[in-house]
Amino acid sequence: MLSRTHPGTAAARALDPRIAVGALLTVYVAIAIAPVAIAYALPVKSRPFLDELSSGMAMAGFSMLLMEFITSGRFRAVSAPVGIDLMMSFHQLVARVLTVFLLLHPFLYTLPMTAARVPWDTDGALALGMTPWSLASGFAAWGLLAALFGLAWFREGSGMRYETWRGLHGAGAGLIALFGLHHTLDAGRYADAPHLAAFWAMAVAVAFGALAWIHVVRPLYQARHAWRLSRSERIAERTWLLRVEPAGAPTFRFRAGQFVWLKFHRALGRITEHPFSISSAPGALPAVEFMVKESGDFTRTVGSLPLGTPAYLHGPHGNFTLEGRRGKGIAFIAGGVGIAPVMSMLRELRRARDPRPLILVYGNRVEAQIAYRDELQAMREELRLELSFVLGEPPPGWQGPRGQLDAQTLQPLLPREERDAWLYVVCGPPPVIDSVERVLDDRGVPLGQIVSERFGYELAALTRRGRLVLGVCAAVVAAIAAGIAAFALR
Repeated sequence: MLSRTHPGTAAARALDPRIAVGALLTVYVAIAIAPVAIAYALPVKSRPFLDELSSGMAMAGFSMLLMEFITSGRFRAVSAPVGIDLMMSFHQLVARVLTVFLLLHPFLYTLPMTAARVPWDTDGALALGMTPWSLASGFAAWGLLAALFGLAWFREGSGMRYETWRGLHGAGAGLIALFGLHHTLDAGRYADAPHLAAFWAMAVAVAFGALAWIHVVRPLYQARHAWRLSRSERIAERTWLLRVEPAGAPTFRFRAGQFVWLKFHRALGRITEHPFSISSAPGALPAVEFMVKESGDFTRTVGSLPLGTPAYLHGPHGNFTLEGRRGKGIAFIAGGVGIAPVMSMLRELRRARDPRPLILVYGNRVEAQIAYRDELQAMREELRLELSFVLGEPPPGWQGPRGQLDAQTLQPLLPREERDAWLYVVCGPPPVIDSVERVLDDRGVPLGQIVSERFGYELAALTRRGRLVLGVCAAVVAAIAAGIAAFALR
């Protein structure tokens, strides 16, 4: 995972992000191979290589699965050093690895499955010791994991609602953990050891504690700190401005560029919360504004929400901020609703009367989709701002840039001199991020001078950032695989 300046807790801000990321990854690997290490230390006879390899894969895979409850739980202490977008990318990547471990391991065993042991097999070295119940729970966990992985793989093209997927994902993961725990304790040769049994009990308890925190404790806190919808206005084609204000004493703070998970109506019993970047500046608190584009089942209804509708925020999240970053100037490249966090930053720069040169390249398909047009044009009088609206399908007589946010369009709009001394802030859909990052790569811009936030968690391996994240994940998996191999070869 990439090192980013953390805008959250004071403790995290005091740490060098690279140290924090390294510590997190070390802890992750240590927990993943902890059950393997405990089993390695047990005074039992070794079994055939494939059987020990299978057991090692099962133990590490199950430990990794339980940690998925934490990496997906939006806990700032965990996601702060890297940003939640990269944390969720890591979550998805390691999910594929652990799925391979867990789905493959039953087919590697060579020993008989019988639960009966011969008198001289005192430590289960000659048979797997499977009972009908352990087989049943193992098959149940295996089938649920395969189904959940298939749903995740084909969800984007299936038209499945996000709320449906989230409910199935949470319930399925919980059942897999329960069936997996029973299978591990009932059939696992090494789980008979008190230390390993205690490890599994504690790990599953932490996983379900995370679920309880996410779905019960956190909503209860939100219910005590409710907000109200105070403004709803269409500001562009299929695009709405929503403003919420606290119903009680204001306690919310954020930094320009961050986002929250937002839901309406009631706090408990709803999984219809969605991430939205804050478009207002911190100076506008206690009111908070969002730019929402109609693109799904939930967002198509936001324009019909009556004023006064209860709202609930979880956040702020994200490291997509200017805090702790330096640049001779700042070049913003935004696609579509990616303008929302950029507006928060520009408004904060305007409030601070920032003297640096600024560039904004704002891309949309058609002119009617341009949001905040008048305010952005007025900012040129208050900031040293070069403003370019780029349209993919411009109307007749359009005088501005046209096309996609690619090299041909961006080259004449970005800084020509001291380009590596500028800060580049990029936000938008994944194809926009990938295209712009490739342009910046080709221009020789240092990776540390590129600040990006993806509206989606799939990584593109064709950019430096994507290759770096994939490389870090590969190193983590290699370390875990090495621990499994050492266990199998002992």
